[in-house]
Amino acid sequence: MSLLLPDFRTMRRLSSEDIERLAHKRAGAKLGWYVHASVYLIVNLFVFAISSYGFGQRPWSVFPLLGWGVGLGLHGISVFLLGAGGGFRERLVDRERERLQRHHGGS
Repeated sequence: MSLLLPDFRTMRRLSSEDIERLAHKRAGAKLGWYVHASVYLIVNLFVFAISSYGFGQRPWSVFPLLGWGVGLGLHGISVFLLGAGGGFRERLVDRERERLQRHHGGS
């Protein structure tokens, strides 16, 4: 399978510089999510400890955990599923590429 960059007017092969740039961008996005998840875990463990052992008996720490968790989940979806290089997005791009090639007779 050749690497093609979807373009509105034409489809072209990626140069080695484009591949390198895209690889760095994808790796940076994934690393950003891992940092986000690590900070989420550390901060929420601290908040849970304060909630459970410091300030009263109510488990209020679930609210920031859930709110931030939604944000972390959306961040993960944008990086791993919908972002460039995500498996779901790549499958959709491949299907569209095949459909266009069938209808327009191109290679």
